[in-house]
Amino acid sequence: MEIKDKTPRELEALAAKIRRRILEVVSRNGGHLSSTLGAVDLIIGMHYVFDVSKDPFIFDVSHQAYAHKLLTDRWEAFETLRQFGGISGYTNPEESPYDYYKAGHSSTSISLAVGAAKAIRLKREDRIPVVMIGDGSMSAGMVYEALNELGDRKYPVVIILNDNEMSIAKPIGALSRYLSKGMAGPFYQKFKKKTESLLEMLPESASYMAKKFEESFRLITPGVLFEELGIEYIGPINGHDISSIIETLQIAKSMGKPVIVHAQTTKGKGYELAEGPLEHWHGVGPFDIETGEPLKKGGGPKSATKIFSETLMELAERDSRIVGVTAAMSGGTGLGPLIEKYPERFWDVAIAEQHAVTSMGPLAKEGFKPFCAIYSTFLQRGYDQVIHDIALMDLGVTFAIDRAGIVGEDGETHQGAFDISYLRPIPNLTLVAPYNETSLRKALRFAADYSRPLALRYPRGAFMAPDSEVPDYELGRAHLLREGKEILFVGYGNGVGRALLTAEALGVAYRPALLDLRFVKPLDEALLRELADRYNTWFVFSDGARMGGVASALEEFFANEEKRPERIVSFEYDDTFIPHGKTEVVEEHLGLRPRQLAERVLAIMKESR
Repeated sequence: MEIKDKTPRELEALAAKIRRRILEVVSRNGGHLSSTLGAVDLIIGMHYVFDVSKDPFIFDVSHQAYAHKLLTDRWEAFETLRQFGGISGYTNPEESPYDYYKAGHSSTSISLAVGAAKAIRLKREDRIPVVMIGDGSMSAGMVYEALNELGDRKYPVVIILNDNEMSIAKPIGALSRYLSKGMAGPFYQKFKKKTESLLEMLPESASYMAKKFEESFRLITPGVLFEELGIEYIGPINGHDISSIIETLQIAKSMGKPVIVHAQTTKGKGYELAEGPLEHWHGVGPFDIETGEPLKKGGGPKSATKIFSETLMELAERDSRIVGVTAAMSGGTGLGPLIEKYPERFWDVAIAEQHAVTSMGPLAKEGFKPFCAIYSTFLQRGYDQVIHDIALMDLGVTFAIDRAGIVGEDGETHQGAFDISYLRPIPNLTLVAPYNETSLRKALRFAADYSRPLALRYPRGAFMAPDSEVPDYELGRAHLLREGKEILFVGYGNGVGRALLTAEALGVAYRPALLDLRFVKPLDEALLRELADRYNTWFVFSDGARMGGVASALEEFFANEEKRPERIVSFEYDDTFIPHGKTEVVEEHLGLRPRQLAERVLAIMKESR
């Protein structure tokens, strides 16, 4: 959509039209709402000042980029937002040439911009990377690693800091607003450049005094941190004043150096019910626009996250040694109620997964029992710390891994496919997965008393299996749920529920035995040997990647055994990234619905006869 010839009033009307389109689609499909509504005016400014056909537009996390999608030939296709085969909720170059990079995790944008700027300089091209990053993403260390190099190399990069919580720097009254407006103008920038040249020519003592005066002047503005890193700072500006945004971005573009434009915005702008720092409007399911009420009411089976939260609260009430941490996901992981009740024992450390993991190590060393509550996809970001700071020290930290398996509409950047595969090779680390409410509660009680590193995974939403009584957990002990004939279904975690449903879909053709593996590390070797004597064909059900997964662990074990099953068939995820869409639709696409798996079992058994 061409907007460079539009007047400020026409741009404001366009912003209102874009917000309405976002509201209409998100209210039907679900998605990110408050942050993307707040970013509309800034994104219009980006498209007005820069050339999206050549300048890399890099959105941190990219959940706030819906307006960008609507401005780049996806107005009609936006109707399919987050649906299987439709528009992604994040930027994706496979979807549009105007999306520079795939993103879904935070705090990568400035590093990407530095890399893009290096390539542009090497190619001697007239292009400039433009970054939009939220104030929450500024809490991650990777941002400062990138800023540190950018401030040293001085590549031309414009960084728009979308501050919708005023958490970076709150303006100090009218004086700050006046100074910030002046700093955005050409007079101040020319004055500053001349002053810097003059300081280089002054005698050392005079230069020192002048520099101290300049530093004192900057201390009453909020950009001192960035300027110390060598990054020019402009702001804060009103992130909803399109004329001001355009004027400021034009200045930043002309400077030919790294610049941060600090813009203050309101989350949910244009939709009164969502305006302000209301966490539940960040990501939403379908809702009624007029009332804001969700279309899908609560009820049904309790989510695994809720069970985790309730059980950990019970354990923490009885045992003061229990502590916990999460990284900007207190609501999503269920740790919020514990942080509220025990603020000295449970912490949200913001978007800092590496710090979250490492910081729990000394607590375990000092005699506490830490739980690190984190999504499977985000634990990837703390992988070295799991190895170096927890497992190597053999410390009793429990990783409560939420969103293990397919998570649905958030798609390939968020699917919890890899945690079994990337954690299983780590020495000293125990891997366990429950499959229903009672088993999760008992697994957590086991974890609370366990003195070594442990990773406990569970799915988004409810377990597939109904609740039932199960035995207490013992290290490395599996649980045979039932005997059968000829074939054995091996389930791990939510895979037990999938195995149960697949067995039902088989009907009377087969009555497979069913094993709840419980631990994929260590394996219940004695029971596996017994079962290999009774069942020749094993089918493995686990919501994780096949490569390095549960079937792989069984194959590795039986490679050194005299007696082994004739065939081990894995129903785990193939070696590919899993697309976005409703979980049931994605599973159908992957051939993992119980009906489909039952058909595969029958075909395999028929072939083997």
